[in-house]
Amino acid sequence: MTDSLSLLPAVTVRDLVQIMEQIAPLALSESWDNTGLLLGSMNAAVERVMTCLTLTPESVQEAIQQRASLVISHHPLPFKPLAKITSESYTGHLIWQLASHRIGIYSPHTAWDSAPDGINAQLARKLSLIDIEPLIPNAAQPQLGAGRFGRLTRASDIPTLARKLSSTVPHCRPRAVMTDRPIGRVALGCGSGGTFVSVAAQQGCDLLVTGEATFHTCLEAQSLGMGLLLIGHFASEKFAMDQMATRLANAFPQLTVWGSLTESDPVCSLMNETKSIP
Repeated sequence: MTDSLSLLPAVTVRDLVQIMEQIAPLALSESWDNTGLLLGSMNAAVERVMTCLTLTPESVQEAIQQRASLVISHHPLPFKPLAKITSESYTGHLIWQLASHRIGIYSPHTAWDSAPDGINAQLARKLSLIDIEPLIPNAAQPQLGAGRFGRLTRASDIPTLARKLSSTVPHCRPRAVMTDRPIGRVALGCGSGGTFVSVAAQQGCDLLVTGEATFHTCLEAQSLGMGLLLIGHFASEKFAMDQMATRLANAFPQLTVWGSLTESDPVCSLMNETKSIP
């Protein structure tokens, strides 16, 4: 009996790029970002695809050992222009290893952050927000843009929202800048979203949920009377790359697609985290 999957057309990098452009239009990328196909040929055949948050020595080795044809990495590699690619530098070594095994790299990064069903939109759903809008609207598509904000159907508090995210976002380890305000309007900025503090305050938000923020950003939020909920950079984005793998597997059933199993949060606790969120 003929395997029905063998009757499906062969897939190329170009096919993956086209579907990625639908999921996370590159027009939504920030001007400073480096997104799209960063290594490889559009005409290369694809059979196995790995998604990951970041390309590290561990995730690169996983891609090689598992014979990936393409890696879709949220964080770009390279991020900044390189004058040379050699194994003498960290970034050059990773790129050289992947290129040597004919493994391409695609990065959606800020386009995926801001996409209609992107990371910030998914985080907004996890908190059951309504009336969701972008924090910084895109000039060409005002209904889209960087960050998100919306309102809760019922006022809440930071510990309650932290517990809600901890139950739905893997690897979530919440920390917070507290506020006495009832939390009614919430802003979201995955990854390092501390730059959204001032615009979130301008939108009347009581809380900004992000992955990480600097000490001075925390002081800024405190001075504005606004809460910050920091769930970890890794936690705030990794779940969406695993979801991306599922989405691509459904779009291309003839492919093997998986989210990296070797990457992990480089930040860990040195204490037993036995104290629960109050």
